[in-house]
Amino acid sequence: MNYYPPCPQPSLFLVFGLILDADGLTILLQINEMEGLQIKKDGIWIPVSPLPNAFVVNIGDILEILTNGTYRSIEHRATVNPTKERLSIATFLSPKLDGELGPSPSLISPENPPKFKRIGMADYLRGLFSRELKGKSYLDAMRI
Repeated sequence: MNYYPPCPQPSLFLVFGLILDADGLTILLQINEMEGLQIKKDGIWIPVSPLPNAFVVNIGDILEILTNGTYRSIEHRATVNPTKERLSIATFLSPKLDGELGPSPSLISPENPPKFKRIGMADYLRGLFSRELKGKSYLDAMRI
């Protein structure tokens, strides 16, 4: 659960600036329908308008790897409102810890070679959580 209290100076608020989900899918429920989630499209930050009783589904890095780049993870960020609080609940879907991560063999061909390394899921998570928080995402380290 995420709680973003009112912030009289929203320009001073920095969550992470840029967020890329390292999981497979993120399912988000924006509880009080307060705008605050933004996605980056063509270099521009676009607000995601909450819809009553609707989920927002973000594709994460793991799904981009599994689909060999067919589905792209989305850059997003959180913002705050100067007078109203924002509440959301997120849940995450990822492969089993003892599994292997890499492009699905059914998507690989001579015309479409693998774009990402194959790695054990536990090793992927170790690398993800031990990296410096610089650069776009851990996804870049997985590229061939």
